[in-house]
Amino acid sequence: MGGRARTFESDGFMFDMGPSWYWMPDVYESYYNLFGNITSDFYELKKLDPGFAVIFGAGEVLDIPADFTEVCALFESIETGAADKLKKFIAEGEFKYHVGMGDMVYKPGHSITEFFSLQLFKDALKLQIFTSFSKHVRRYFKDPRLLALIEFPVLFLGAMPKDTPAMYSLMNFSGLKQGTFYPMGGFGQVARSFQKIAEDVGVTFRTSETVSHLEINSGEISHLHSNGSSKKIDAVIGSADYHHIENALLEDRYRSYPESYWDSRTFAPSCLLFYLGVSKKIDKLRHHNLFFDEDFEQHAVEIYKDKKWPDNPLFYVCCPSKTDPSVAPEGSENLFVLMPIAIGLEDTEATRERYYDLLMSRLEKFAGEDIRGHVVYKKSYATSDFINDYNAYKGNAYGLANTLMQTAIFKPKLKSKKVQNLFYAGQLTVPGPGVPPSIISGRIAANELLKFLNR
Repeated sequence: MGGRARTFESDGFMFDMGPSWYWMPDVYESYYNLFGNITSDFYELKKLDPGFAVIFGAGEVLDIPADFTEVCALFESIETGAADKLKKFIAEGEFKYHVGMGDMVYKPGHSITEFFSLQLFKDALKLQIFTSFSKHVRRYFKDPRLLALIEFPVLFLGAMPKDTPAMYSLMNFSGLKQGTFYPMGGFGQVARSFQKIAEDVGVTFRTSETVSHLEINSGEISHLHSNGSSKKIDAVIGSADYHHIENALLEDRYRSYPESYWDSRTFAPSCLLFYLGVSKKIDKLRHHNLFFDEDFEQHAVEIYKDKKWPDNPLFYVCCPSKTDPSVAPEGSENLFVLMPIAIGLEDTEATRERYYDLLMSRLEKFAGEDIRGHVVYKKSYATSDFINDYNAYKGNAYGLANTLMQTAIFKPKLKSKKVQNLFYAGQLTVPGPGVPPSIISGRIAANELLKFLNR
């Protein structure tokens, strides 16, 4: 998970700093099964109902039910015929999910020949890799509220819908049919479960160590230098920022990609975040709240094309205290406010405060009550923090966008082109951004490492 599933506690509030959406529960379960465990060995997984809410202009709210039959009824109430269309759309997404998240997603992405089996090739044609997500969605739905509901995962985690392959409707299957879940105690429980599994099989964690250099002899890493000492090693899997590993830890001649390569990539958004402790309950908020009360297309253009601070941004509010009383003092709310932004923006304190006031004004208007006057804890986080804490290229939060030319074999290679025993995992290599893909990425990298050691 690249170290971003962090938590921190202050004034009786426990904040998840990174992931907050728990989709694709089978990916977590599959990982736990490798070690003879199941999810419930580590935490209680609760299905949210509603899974999430979308807030439009004039305070209109669409609650997305946990039951798919009810989701279909909601679509039908907005657009005649949309229920049957949604069933077909989600059935296609389910096929893509089982193919994409089955054999295909576990390919290391070394070469296109990995996809040359006849069945895999036939399945790949049905994934609609060369069809625009935006066009695909509009074949089914017309109402702008339904379009926004379907397209939001792409904006928050990927690219502009028109530049994203229709294959990614598999995310809609997960969000609308599998459902949205929450690990009681927060996402930190997931990170701790991974640590426990690792320690149980003999892994030693060395925290608060800064890796300064990877020493290479005869085309392989021989020593890792950190905190002023040198350690002899057999191989490395780097789950830190790919660009940082290449540019800060390797000599020029051992880098797989020049600086111009990274500069030419399309990145998923960074974000401006506020972690807020509020000394009262806020009745109108759900656990997950997506504010689409401004123009979707304009914000997308400002993130991916204009690369500027947005004029009228969409934003997201997570309120886990609606589900989990352990994350806030009694009678209080725990808020995580997120606004997607372009990477590489300068984020001064004045800019953060301006957007804090803008977002909170809209949140208070929706809630119909004062919130700022009850904020007893506040912490902001943006691009400079992603750089300082994670060495994230231009402050990226989610990795590379899911465009066609940045999918599968077109992503940065999981195995270094220049160093025989260096492998990568995480959001900047295959299969892509998000917690489930990062879990899968680690599994692929581990298998490739074992092949190397057993050659």
